[in-house]
Amino acid sequence: MKMTSIELLSPAKNLEVGLAAINHGADAVYIGGPAFGAREKAGNSIEDIEKLCRHAALFDAKVYVTLNTLLYENELEPARQLAWDCWNAGVDALIVQDLNLLHLDLPPIPLHASTQCDNLTVERVKELEQLGFKQVVLGRELSIEQIREIRQQTTVPLEFFVHGSLCVSHSGQCYLSQYIGNRSANRGACAQPCRLPWDLLEGRSEELGVWSKDNWKTIIKGKHLLCLKDLNNSAHLEELLDAGITSFKIEGRLKDADYVKNITAYYRQQLDAIFERRPEFAQASLGHCSYTFEVNPEKSFNRGFTDYFIHGRQPNIGSPNTPKSMGEYIGEVKWCNSVQMEILTDKTLHNGDGLCFLDKNDELIGIRADVVHGNKVSCNRPHGATRGSKIYRNYDIEWQRQVEASTGNRKIDIDLVLTDLEDGYKLTAIQNKASWVASVQGLEMIVANNPEKATENIRKKLSQWGDTIYNPVNIDIQLSQPYLIPASVLGELKRGLVGKIVVKGERLEVRVEKSAQENLSPLTSHPSPLMTCHHCIRYANGLCPKITGKPVGPLYIRNGENIFRLEFDCKKCLMYVCATE
Repeated sequence: MKMTSIELLSPAKNLEVGLAAINHGADAVYIGGPAFGAREKAGNSIEDIEKLCRHAALFDAKVYVTLNTLLYENELEPARQLAWDCWNAGVDALIVQDLNLLHLDLPPIPLHASTQCDNLTVERVKELEQLGFKQVVLGRELSIEQIREIRQQTTVPLEFFVHGSLCVSHSGQCYLSQYIGNRSANRGACAQPCRLPWDLLEGRSEELGVWSKDNWKTIIKGKHLLCLKDLNNSAHLEELLDAGITSFKIEGRLKDADYVKNITAYYRQQLDAIFERRPEFAQASLGHCSYTFEVNPEKSFNRGFTDYFIHGRQPNIGSPNTPKSMGEYIGEVKWCNSVQMEILTDKTLHNGDGLCFLDKNDELIGIRADVVHGNKVSCNRPHGATRGSKIYRNYDIEWQRQVEASTGNRKIDIDLVLTDLEDGYKLTAIQNKASWVASVQGLEMIVANNPEKATENIRKKLSQWGDTIYNPVNIDIQLSQPYLIPASVLGELKRGLVGKIVVKGERLEVRVEKSAQENLSPLTSHPSPLMTCHHCIRYANGLCPKITGKPVGPLYIRNGENIFRLEFDCKKCLMYVCATE
């Protein structure tokens, strides 16, 4: 049976988070370098990246560096030098957006096409495959059927986001932040105006698309109309496997270690459960983890979850009331006064927990549980909840401590075989089809008076590998006689192996073909539209004429002085946010 390697790809904003991702089950990590990484606040030195590569190599895991901003001409040479620095540091691939990089003298390092290349069609993925890209990150908006169609007509490995924050616009096709404040999303400086509160306006003009600021009516006021829930496709992993996805990506290069530990562990468990039933799929790296905390995605930052368009358009994918984390739902208020409440919940509450709820105006209110007695919570200020309010916990203080203390305890299973030599012993470690040998010679061979006890002591010592990454699952003692072997000799044999059992992933000597394809240099003018969205404000707010059968006038969104026109392509089910100028 042909076995397909499946990659769990986790984010890292820095070395600490990257190590945590590997130690909690990631097969690969993507991280920003010193520059050009599409996240201004998530840059890392080459020295730290090299440390991460060395650690990842222990488990045959990979490290990808994001070099995915659009580049100005004077940045091409520094970008080329950075690519070589990454190659020399042991990086396994670069994730890129700007195809001008293909014209440069790059090292023989695989290139992955960032989702910012707008990878939503068979034609686009075919083009990138022909250019020599070794992996393509598909757009989040695709359905299972669309992914399957791309897989059937291409052979390049496909990567797909399965968890994390969602951009409302097609990735790489959002210019709203650049338009409003000259902070380009394609340059790693997005100010996230999509998370702001917006008014929805209906224009009174007779001509569609013509805006008069003195002539409209307000339909919705102060809602986060462009803010989406967080992606969670954990229920569809097997469908995605069958559709052809081989790399499952977690979003979050600005997230802290606790988030990455928890979400990586969660998807590691989900994928491993599938692999148990489906032996045609296998983990792309080595080692297994054990966790000392409750693995639960609801306990990490989330605005509520959606599986987005995996099975087509559906309601309630937005987070109109707040862009902040709701956390996990824990129950309802049984009774309360201004500073106390009792919550109907089966969860254990702790002093210092962070709780939140939506008030009567659907505004998010956060409170701290200062003193907890069972299900009764006291706060040091009026909270504003009422009987029946739905309570969420977005900070579980005890769980947080457990996650922060977690090391992941990632281990690689090995088999050990102990044999004797003429004047010493040989210990062989076997992992899959690979083997490593350590020996000690020049010893006096002493036959044990109590063979059973001697064998038991040998087995016990050989099973103890301390804080190394190795876990002996089978110990085969093949001695010609029941020798009495000192613990110091067994320790020397194990130390000799530790220095040798190092997984070294082979570098792929591949080079992307240079091509005179499209120029994706940074834009100096503002394109139209400013955003291209599968999310539709008309549909989300019960205004879709396909459903209501009623036309709705020209629509605009407003935040302060910023007003933008909405346009709709109902055949393609797309919404565009456009400048009113």
